[in-house]
Amino acid sequence: MTATTETPLPARKPRVLVLFGGRSSEHAVSCVTAAGVLEAIDRTRYDVVPVGITKSGQWSLVSADPSAWSLRSDVLPEVAATEQAVVMGTPADGSEGQELLVAAPGSVPESLGGVDVVLPLLHGPFGEDGTLQGMLEMADMRYVGAGVLASAVGMDKHYMKVVFAAAGLEVGPYEVVTDRQWRTDAEDGIRRAAELGFPLFVKPARAGSSMGISRVEDVEGVRAAVEAARAFDPKVVIEAGIEGREIEVAVLQGRGMDAPRTSLPGEIAIQPGEHAWYDFEAKYVDGAAAELSCPADLPPEVIDRVRRLAGEAFDAIGGEGLSRVDFFYTQDGRLVINEINTMPGFTPISMYPQMWAKSGLGYTELIDELIGLALERGTGLR
Repeated sequence: MTATTETPLPARKPRVLVLFGGRSSEHAVSCVTAAGVLEAIDRTRYDVVPVGITKSGQWSLVSADPSAWSLRSDVLPEVAATEQAVVMGTPADGSEGQELLVAAPGSVPESLGGVDVVLPLLHGPFGEDGTLQGMLEMADMRYVGAGVLASAVGMDKHYMKVVFAAAGLEVGPYEVVTDRQWRTDAEDGIRRAAELGFPLFVKPARAGSSMGISRVEDVEGVRAAVEAARAFDPKVVIEAGIEGREIEVAVLQGRGMDAPRTSLPGEIAIQPGEHAWYDFEAKYVDGAAAELSCPADLPPEVIDRVRRLAGEAFDAIGGEGLSRVDFFYTQDGRLVINEINTMPGFTPISMYPQMWAKSGLGYTELIDELIGLALERGTGLR
């Protein structure tokens, strides 16, 4: 791994807006990610301003205590609505950047000061899909992670596959069922799914954290699986099951003109028990359900190849900041790309920070590097 370059800090500590929650079905996952980041971020280097977005879209100044956003037994954390809302505005003194204001009904807005960089920890639509990134671009704000197009492509499993295939990466067989196609001819969608063979994985096109995903063993199960996915997204991706080991690589943008950096590859092993595959419970609730092996037990040539392909996938979508790239390694030696995640989880059991830790970059240092990359890059077209 290429060593990180420490970003010189200004005379004062940079103010980091840690933004989490959001309107998607992954609201709770975003809160848990924020708990990990708030616990690990170096408060001696950064002035942290935590802002939560409710499920209805209101921005609120919230507690910086990580325990307020942690996952506790079966209780999912949630950003609650308040009378006070946080908004961004142009500083009255004409300085660069954006000023945070707290506004409440019947009162004069109160300034929280300026912000140097946004650390968006939102997963799913309305946060990870380019919508938030577009708003931050319009506001001329620096932020961590992928830009508008890369975020949108990385969120949409349909167009992600189109871009990967165009870049020469191998993708597995799949079908797409749009809202109009399902409403007008559901039987055609079922027929196309069956032609892929079984088992199948039926997924919302624009959701993550295993939300709405079903494993289907026969044609009788396709309709119910599509309907379950459509509860999260009217567009559905149906993928042929691929026999192979699940290999993941964490990618970190290079400094300056340097190529993307890649971690040692990791492999998820589902422990015997209640989970047949890497579902939501295994990812976020049951810490004993899955075990990460990093580096994965692979031949050196395959390790080099999967890291190279992960970097190519990152570049194919125009990635910035961070991504996790997932592959299937088949018995005949192929590396079939499954997906890229432009805002992978940062929970205590998430794979992205674990793989970097195994590769020599600790959690706090990783957060510092991501903020440094965001401060280094300019705003606007790049």
